[in-house]
Amino acid sequence: QLEVVESGGGLVQAGGSLRLSCAASGFSLDYYAIGWFRQAPGKEREGVAWYSKSDSITNYAASVKGRFTISSDNAQNTVYLQMTNLKPEDTAVYYCAAGPALTTDADLYDTWGQGTQVTVSS
Repeated sequence: QLEVVESGGGLVQAGGSLRLSCAASGFSLDYYAIGWFRQAPGKEREGVAWYSKSDSITNYAASVKGRFTISSDNAQNTVYLQMTNLKPEDTAVYYCAAGPALTTDADLYDTWGQGTQVTVSS
């Protein structure tokens, strides 16, 4: 059974940092792409960052480029989203999702985690 579990969310002041984890089980990151998405109250889901180990590609949304960084730990089968210089507008529930191909289209990711709340205070 394919599963991803996010962790690492919390409350942080503007300008602070958090590292989110996406632990994958039931599949290898060698063969699946990972997308990070977020959804703030009253807003549509937004893509944040996307990673494919097999393609050696990492992409970021313009709103987070230069502040967020994806990394992975192959031994732990985990993908991380390091978030720095956080802004109040980054407040959202963050989800990681796994899919067979790297794409920004959330509908093409078929395994989703439960989400982790990130709150940035001003």
